[in-house]
Amino acid sequence: MQSVTTLYHQAVSLHREGNFSEAESLYQQVLTLAPKHADALHMLGVMCYQTKRPVEAVQHIEQALAVNPRHLNYLNNYGLALSATNQPEAALKSFQRAILLQPKDLDVQLNLGNTLIALARFEEAASYYRRILRALPKRDDVSAALCHCLSSLGNQAHAIGNYAQAEAYFQEAVLFNPQDAALFYNLGNAQRELGKPAEAAKQYQKAIQYAPNDADAYNNLGNVQRELGMLDLAIESYKKALSINPQLYHAKVHLVHQKQHICDWHGLLEDVAEIRRWVNTVPQAQISPFAFLAMPTTTAEEQKNCANNWVNNRYAELITHGKQLNFSYLTTRTVLIANKKNSPKKIRIGYLSADFRLHPLAFLVSELIELHDRTQFEIIGISYGVNDKSAARDRLVKAFDQFHDVRQLSEIEAAKKIHACNIDILVDLTGFTQTSRSGIAVLRPAPINVNWLGFPGTMGSLGDNNHQPLFDYILSDSFISPPHTSSHYAETLALLPHCYQPNDRKRPIGKTPSRESCQLPDNAFVFCCFNQTFKITPDVFAVWMRLLQSTPHSVLWLLDCNTWAKQNLIREAVVHGVAAERLVFAPRVAIADHLARHAHADLFLDTQPYNAHTTCSDALWMGLPVLTCVGDTFAARVAGSLLNAADLTELITYSLQEYESKALYISKNPAALVAMKQKLLAEKMTSALFDTTLFTQSLEDTYQAIWQHYLNNIQD
Repeated sequence: MQSVTTLYHQAVSLHREGNFSEAESLYQQVLTLAPKHADALHMLGVMCYQTKRPVEAVQHIEQALAVNPRHLNYLNNYGLALSATNQPEAALKSFQRAILLQPKDLDVQLNLGNTLIALARFEEAASYYRRILRALPKRDDVSAALCHCLSSLGNQAHAIGNYAQAEAYFQEAVLFNPQDAALFYNLGNAQRELGKPAEAAKQYQKAIQYAPNDADAYNNLGNVQRELGMLDLAIESYKKALSINPQLYHAKVHLVHQKQHICDWHGLLEDVAEIRRWVNTVPQAQISPFAFLAMPTTTAEEQKNCANNWVNNRYAELITHGKQLNFSYLTTRTVLIANKKNSPKKIRIGYLSADFRLHPLAFLVSELIELHDRTQFEIIGISYGVNDKSAARDRLVKAFDQFHDVRQLSEIEAAKKIHACNIDILVDLTGFTQTSRSGIAVLRPAPINVNWLGFPGTMGSLGDNNHQPLFDYILSDSFISPPHTSSHYAETLALLPHCYQPNDRKRPIGKTPSRESCQLPDNAFVFCCFNQTFKITPDVFAVWMRLLQSTPHSVLWLLDCNTWAKQNLIREAVVHGVAAERLVFAPRVAIADHLARHAHADLFLDTQPYNAHTTCSDALWMGLPVLTCVGDTFAARVAGSLLNAADLTELITYSLQEYESKALYISKNPAALVAMKQKLLAEKMTSALFDTTLFTQSLEDTYQAIWQHYLNNIQD
């Protein structure tokens, strides 16, 4: 009779030759003679694994481990069998026991990496793959696995707003797969979020090189070209994206918005009609709320739908992470409730913005921040924009009680920082504008979110039935948002008594330039509009051209935003029968110098449906009357609100026909114009529009009411 050892070796030999049936029979014979023969149990388990019987494999190798629990190969193969039975956690433990026995074993490290991928623990998996590649740099399968890990890690980091880490992961990933278009595309996305448009453009161009029919890559290339001021190239990139995929909704929106920036109005109304249709019927279409509200004919209800779609498409994954954070406000609540009747704790207001720098926002809020009542409030600045090291930045930093720069932090890290500051009311001053990081507010690091000043409209709601507003309140006023319009807002209306917009009475003003240096002819009546060119619409421009024709020796003074808009506006003027030289373009200059040159304008002609906002305040501060035409949306009613607060309601019109008639009347009645200018200059320190002390008190009363309402709800 053959010995157990002989039978075992014969079984192993047959096994290696691929004669599984006879080998299995011999393994069984061995185990009949020696039921605790660990090697036979192990090899029989391996055979079961190889023949797609993983449950039996687990059983046999488990018995082998019962005999010899510290055997490297047993543990490694046990892990493989467990993985095959969809038990990755158990498999991981087996591989971890194996690696403790032999830390340098490459096979076990590979299996650990693969199992960690299955568990979505990509960082740990990557560390094992890196070790293997240091020993075996030509292992293509390991390089591919590591690349997969890095790509997954990059996607995860990007989803939670950790763009610096996402960039690092994708940069490493492309080293292992330098022809993967998706990696370059994702690297470009991270770099764009980090404010590196030039670098991002290079990545998108590489992505297109390896995937020339990728519409998304062309779209995103257009985005960074736009940010670099290459509007002509951006428009061509958007067109190319749409030629590849005509249903790439956001590319169409970007194309239309950039055509508005260069005042190319061909097919504008048809394009907007199509986008409006998408907003109402294709909720998954990612249509920028800011671009949408600037498009003529869009309604307030449609703008709300657009914002709802945007937040649900863009923030779904972040919302999931936010729920996991489970921020608690119990400590703050308890302290405030306990002290409410005695000496209440100061309410902490957090102002969140990208624009605490030399920016129009600074010329609105700086004095407000300085004037806040420190006996009632603690004022905290949270900045995620660039530090331009300007005097405006320095002034704001000094004005806040605390100032935190979270630019380098992910959304989650920034939210944790805000929560650690025990902020009670978080006020987003940027909203859905170009540098938006409203995802921080999505995470709910403070009990109350307030939408104010940066984005002129609602910021929408989350959830399948849009039942969870992204912001609890929107600060507005009764002119912009009459109570009957409350259904147009996801937020609760918090109406300030005079005007929703503050002003800084300390804004610097330069030396008045000569009329000649501004290229303005002597004795000409100067109509002006210093709004950005995307706000100019064909019907408003047609009114302006008729005014020039009806007003001899008049010119139209416009902001020189970009060379393409200048060319297109001149061409449109000629089509309307107006000589090119009657359009004068003001170059971009420092804000102090820009304010100073207002002295040479006679009447500011507003745009619609997107009014002058800060630009209107600038003009009124400098004594320049602003004629506006009011619409139905937030953005279309701001100038009217400012004029109402300045007690110049005679400059508020409600149709383009009335607007044109009023402009013509003013241009032909110098006494009326002089009276309005004198009124503005005489009352600018006392009118409701520029009384920053009064505004601050009204705003603080609103904050107090919001906070008290919150406390009452907690007690209930």
